[in-house]
Amino acid sequence: MASTAVSGFSIVRSAAYPPLCVVLSRNFFRIRFPSPGATLKLSHSQMFPSNSLTPQFHGGHSTSHAHSLVDYVMEELQAMRSMRRVRPTKIVEFASSPELLEVKQAKRSLQKGCLLEFRKDTQKLLLAVAQKPDGKKNWIVCDQNGVMSSIKPQQVTYIVTGFESFDHRDIPDFLQKAQSLLDPAMLECAWEELLENNRSVTPEELAEVIYGSSEPLESYCAHLLLSENDIYFNQVESKGYLPVYEPRPTIQVEELIHRKNLKEEFKKEVEEFAKLLASVKALPPCSKPSKCSWLKEEKCREWMTSLEAYAIDACKNDEQKKTAGNILKGMGLSKTSSNAVNLLIDVGYFPVHVNLDLLKLNISTEQREEVLLAAENLLTTSTDVDEGIRKDLSSLKVYAIDVDEADELDDALSAVKLPDGKIKVWIHVADPACLVEPRSIIDREAMRRGTSIFLPTATFPMFPEKLAMEGMSLLQGKLCKAVSVSVTLHEDGSIAEYTICNSIIRPTYMLTYESASELLHLGLEEEAELRILSEAASLRLQWRRNQGAIDTTMIEPRVKVANPDDPEPLINLYVEDQADPAMRLVSEMMILCGEVVATFGSAHNIPLPYRGQPQSSISAFAFAHLPEGPVRSSAYVRIMRAAEMDFKKPIRHGILGIPGYVQFTSPIRRYIDLLAHYQIKSFLRGESMPFSSGELEGIQCLVNLHVKVAKKLQSSSLRYWLLEYFRRQPRERKFGALILRFIKDRTASLLLIEVGIQVCASVSAGKQIGDEIEVIIEEAHPRDDVLSVREA
Repeated sequence: MASTAVSGFSIVRSAAYPPLCVVLSRNFFRIRFPSPGATLKLSHSQMFPSNSLTPQFHGGHSTSHAHSLVDYVMEELQAMRSMRRVRPTKIVEFASSPELLEVKQAKRSLQKGCLLEFRKDTQKLLLAVAQKPDGKKNWIVCDQNGVMSSIKPQQVTYIVTGFESFDHRDIPDFLQKAQSLLDPAMLECAWEELLENNRSVTPEELAEVIYGSSEPLESYCAHLLLSENDIYFNQVESKGYLPVYEPRPTIQVEELIHRKNLKEEFKKEVEEFAKLLASVKALPPCSKPSKCSWLKEEKCREWMTSLEAYAIDACKNDEQKKTAGNILKGMGLSKTSSNAVNLLIDVGYFPVHVNLDLLKLNISTEQREEVLLAAENLLTTSTDVDEGIRKDLSSLKVYAIDVDEADELDDALSAVKLPDGKIKVWIHVADPACLVEPRSIIDREAMRRGTSIFLPTATFPMFPEKLAMEGMSLLQGKLCKAVSVSVTLHEDGSIAEYTICNSIIRPTYMLTYESASELLHLGLEEEAELRILSEAASLRLQWRRNQGAIDTTMIEPRVKVANPDDPEPLINLYVEDQADPAMRLVSEMMILCGEVVATFGSAHNIPLPYRGQPQSSISAFAFAHLPEGPVRSSAYVRIMRAAEMDFKKPIRHGILGIPGYVQFTSPIRRYIDLLAHYQIKSFLRGESMPFSSGELEGIQCLVNLHVKVAKKLQSSSLRYWLLEYFRRQPRERKFGALILRFIKDRTASLLLIEVGIQVCASVSAGKQIGDEIEVIIEEAHPRDDVLSVREA
């Protein structure tokens, strides 16, 4: 241990044996005990300069002129030990008997005028003077700041005995004197002696040992030394505000000192790291290190990943949480996740518009290496198992209609007018199941993901991107494998006949919704097939409405962000009206395809993920008074019941107005659609079904969990960028808004027509549902998800 020179101090004191504080602070020199783990070093040259007189000491039988000061101290200590053994005249009493404890406890009780220490909160201790009782047990006290408060007895941590009527105004002076007497080094000396004698102490007894007095001031100082030091002593009991401490074993003390040293070393490292972060914060954005630069060095990587975990509330353990908290503290920041986020943005680790939900939800943004290798192998070595039964439909004019930035094209349309006047349509769906086998590594990965994720800033496909784009997606002008559903319609829009087959098609046009709508408006003769598709869609819509379908078309926003890592990236906002002719055309054909697949599955007893939705108990006629469009649609949506699933037979879909429905048209981006493809294609080949109804149900439950997470991410990401769009708009800009409904009094739900987002705001008296008003954006804070609007 550190203080080997005084390890023999005895707590048995004689008249000639001064207290430790005197031995440690004689006028001619003072021993300064080093920090735990250090070595005590005293040299003659350090204590007495070469030009000083050599002191002469007289004692015992001889006078020594040559001994060093250290030698003299050691001789004095030995003499003290001898005196202790031969003629002790005063022995410090210890709380070694219940009777003695009872006597001491009786002397310390809460009474008016006594000086006490109490716990204000979990971290703060204060001195106070008891003023008067407050009820049966509590006391009114006046603390060192002059504040009166009521405290419970269990808040009291120590009573300073020896004062009968202490004035609270004297507390600051008392504390100042106490601080001047505190020297933790003396506690180590006392610990060694008490450990050697295997004795416990109270603060008063320790005061007698180290100060030679158990007066109130010295006793309180001893209490502070014992209560604030967590290395040498351990409190074993506290009866009647009389704490008793025992010395810890040497091996435990050494371990605690080791931990303390490590903690202090870590604290210094954190301080240095905080300085580094502060210097990086001051750099211009273009000069800040990238995220990968922060992750190169192991220690830096550990700290930055701890901060990242703290920022997204995903700390793996208490150590990681503590590390991040210490770094924030070192930066002078409070320990909050938002401060961690801002710090990581300020040093360039996070981009300004970091998607926190993407990190929090632990979304896989990259495909695993083994999946990529398997996908590459499929592209180079796979054969078409359905080649012998594929029907060549490459002579048909085929329209693929989607958003302009769509990466995965998995459906296309064809139509002709038959000689008898009926319309025949084809819904061509991409055929990933001709490449991917059920339960293969690529299939399992697709099931784990459940769906492709489309964000304003990026797309994370369900399949490896190269496989989806080159091997599965429908490509303009190229022969593509597909599953084609052909349907002949009666004049009223009902299904006359249908077929499902594996096919080869050659997509003719890749159209956006805008360009398709424009072609329909122009009515060009050479695009007669597109007009036939539009006519078929109108027949189907009318037929479904006759069957009780509810129109829930709305205005919805879509955002694409260019260069999302830039501080001010370009935001492209699109507002899609689902009642647009081209969008209505595609929607009706997809519903028709789902109805045909459900009918086909029912006719051949094929287990499929049949989807249905019960009709609401509230009649649609109850909303006939509302204006058609978004107002009526939003009212319908509020009364819709939850969708239901069956895996053996179709169930009616009341909202769509059809007897059964199976999602089938997006097998590249939705795993449930891919399951339906596995089942249908196995039937067409004459093979047994790869999945039973029970297996389908289990898979669907698992996939639904991933789909819900994906939808949550897509929704939060879209809202973030819409709010960022609003934040950038001039404060005086006015937006047109449609009143959808009243929530309470004059607070209404509004649809901002130019953006497609719903908000709440108070509107002036006299306004009605369906009225259009103008609003102004008052606040828009994307990171805090705050959007506030008011009527202009």
